[in-house]
Amino acid sequence: MEIGEKIRYARLQKGYSQENMADFLGISTSAYGDIERNKTELTISRAKKLTTILKISILELLGEEIQTPEVLENSSINDVDKLRSEVNYWREKFEQQVMVEAYLMFQNQYQREKIGF
Repeated sequence: MEIGEKIRYARLQKGYSQENMADFLGISTSAYGDIERNKTELTISRAKKLTTILKISILELLGEEIQTPEVLENSSINDVDKLRSEVNYWREKFEQQVMVEAYLMFQNQYQREKIGF
């Protein structure tokens, strides 16, 4: 299940409409629909807001199931390796997004005001 599908499923479980969610996030309904259809890449700040609104963990949203020791014991080595590589992939993606957002925030904070002559 993709992230947009998980968001839609969680939204429906809470009984929220797309309009409700768009209002909560401060975006248009069509922009919110694009998130559920995976047409818009989810930012960290928006993902954080969604997890708060829908009362789900970021791990649930990103698709990383928390594996208990019993589940890992019964898994094959390939399953555990696959899980580790998937976790590493999402960790790297998350770190890249954090760096981009930090850079953009830094640029906006220290951007000089233009002076007209």
